[in-house]
Amino acid sequence: MTIPRTEPQGPAATEELTRWQRALRAQFPIITAHPELAYLDSAATAQKPQAVLDTVHTYLTTTNANAGRGTYTWANRTTALVEQTRDRVRRFLADPAPERSAVHFTSGTTEGLRTIARDWLPRLLADGDEIVVPDADHEANIAPWLEAQRELARQGVHIRVRPMPYQRSSGDYDHIALAELAGPRTRFVAATHVHHVYGGDMNIHRIRRAVGPDAVICLDAAQSVGHLPVSVADLDVDFVVFSGHKALALPGTGAVWARQARGPRFTPGGWSGSPNTVGIASLATALDWLDAAGTDRIERWTVALAARLTDGLRHLDAYEILGCQSSLAADSSVQRRQGIVTFRHRAIDSGDLGFILFSEGFMVRSDQHCQGSAGERTGSVRVSLHVYNTAEEIDRLLAVLASLG
Repeated sequence: MTIPRTEPQGPAATEELTRWQRALRAQFPIITAHPELAYLDSAATAQKPQAVLDTVHTYLTTTNANAGRGTYTWANRTTALVEQTRDRVRRFLADPAPERSAVHFTSGTTEGLRTIARDWLPRLLADGDEIVVPDADHEANIAPWLEAQRELARQGVHIRVRPMPYQRSSGDYDHIALAELAGPRTRFVAATHVHHVYGGDMNIHRIRRAVGPDAVICLDAAQSVGHLPVSVADLDVDFVVFSGHKALALPGTGAVWARQARGPRFTPGGWSGSPNTVGIASLATALDWLDAAGTDRIERWTVALAARLTDGLRHLDAYEILGCQSSLAADSSVQRRQGIVTFRHRAIDSGDLGFILFSEGFMVRSDQHCQGSAGERTGSVRVSLHVYNTAEEIDRLLAVLASLG
């Protein structure tokens, strides 16, 4: 198996990483209980290791209480847990200034982005300002900003929404065109860290250079947190928003990290209500598990599996692979896909192909993947990988796809 990037490439390095992966795969009960199935839909939600399941059971049987609502022992433990998990999120994101930043828990990425759009963005913008929106990314990173534009217009504040430019050949952002588009009224840029269809790292560091030092950048990190190292010390962005359920924690859990360096302070409006305390407990353990496993190794593993899949698919004439065509060969020197590979059969409808693959034991997603108006208009099949997936699963998948002509 080819291991990309700058790690040792010999058989010993390959075998060492394989032993590491086997040990981690064994920690996912739902995976080990169904060896006949290959779960290939981790971009939708990731499976949970035993450590997370144990935390949920322990919390609910020893500590379950509301946070910030009582002075008895269970309530105090839960309140402390919530605050400690805020700090855990900061450490996981390599926050260089944790004393200044804020962490707000949400039900997931969609709610997190909407909270920023509803409670914070209107305080940043004035009449005539511009924002940049990535209209070929996930709808969750498009709709909230358009809703904010409409709400501001009702208040007599008219802002301009500029579509993010893309390089159509690769699916990446067109950073040169963005630099030409951005001006002194460009106050806010919404971006995605890893594209949920094309699987590419969207080179966020280039966005800061394109839009200058003052514009606020909000990053949808739903497909990166828990899948690869994410360092806000390296990414000069102002918000990072992610879903816990894609990062091995329970559904209904997510977070907004706010740098608090540009624009007004991020303070969610309204009464916060009861937090998802068991979800927050699961998130803390999931982040511990990911750190112990090594997100750098998880990235190496899933990128290598994606390269194995794209290299096999490119030899099958019946299939069209979406995204950058220069990265299909396993030995390609260009930037690799981050564990997400999306493709179409030239004759079989993607929905039908999804049913066929499930009949063979493969769980994939097959639709339009909630992509925005400038994205793909025809359905496709998406394979998305995590540390519990294996090279053998990819080879079996390729064999079935080849049999379909």
